[in-house]
Amino acid sequence: MNQESGNISIHTENIFPIIKKWLYSDRDIFVRELIANGVDAVSKLKRLSDLGEVDIPEDTKYFIKVGFNKTNKTLRFIDNGIGMTGEEVKKYINQIAFSGAEEFIAKYKDQDDEGSQIIGHFGLGFYSAFMVAERVEIDTLSYQEGAAAVHWVCAGGTEYELTPSERSGRGTTVLLAVGEDSA
Repeated sequence: MNQESGNISIHTENIFPIIKKWLYSDRDIFVRELIANGVDAVSKLKRLSDLGEVDIPEDTKYFIKVGFNKTNKTLRFIDNGIGMTGEEVKKYINQIAFSGAEEFIAKYKDQDDEGSQIIGHFGLGFYSAFMVAERVEIDTLSYQEGAAAVHWVCAGGTEYELTPSERSGRGTTVLLAVGEDSA
């Protein structure tokens, strides 16, 4: 046999059942992961403001909020951080294990050490939401001037829908429609 090299392939239709059942040993870890994503979004925006790359009013009150609707069986994770453009949603959400945090840290590593405060590094935390949700929605608007708000929806498979959003404030809302088995 001759020497051979190549890439290992993944059957994407099989990845979500693995994520749902075995990504983490603790099913409630999704709460920490989605809050950490909000913390990272706020930290990135603060960092860009400190570097003078974005003008954020000094009296801005940053937040990460978690809410639930028991009747509708939904959870919301809301932040007023960096937000995402449609292209960023495609890049960071539609690619499993692609870390936006790693990319951000690499881009600003020469500025100083504050980029190391970003939490996420593996690009998997967001997907922990599918451990409990039968549908996940993202509504987001980037801090970037002229950015358009977008709405992303996925029902736990490999298909998603990305549409324009009416969102007017910078940041991201992640809505989880909790499945019956996780209520």
